[in-house]
Amino acid sequence: MTEIEKKDDVKDIEKVEDEPRKVVLSPEMCSWTNDEDTGYEFEIILPGVEKDTIKLKMGEDTLFVIGETDTVRYVGSYTLCCPVDSEKATSSYKNGLLKIHVPFKEIEFHTVDVKIK
Repeated sequence: MTEIEKKDDVKDIEKVEDEPRKVVLSPEMCSWTNDEDTGYEFEIILPGVEKDTIKLKMGEDTLFVIGETDTVRYVGSYTLCCPVDSEKATSSYKNGLLKIHVPFKEIEFHTVDVKIK
């Protein structure tokens, strides 16, 4: 049996539809290794975004950024080909350009001697 919506429920639905929606975009991003080949440099373009709305997270092999304006929400998720030391990452933001520097993680080789017979 189907229930009939109350008149008040329809008003609530109309209110939600009247709220402006933000456009979701992937920001433009450029990356390269630094001149010494010791880490990555990233530049992410976030036009019109205020610094306090930016969320930047990094893992050993991932980079995730969100930034918002009144009408746009920028969301970017990137996989890195080489492990980085995210705890040593530095960043700056000015005029819509987020710059990030992160060194490569030191590769640790755990080896054991194998007996040859």
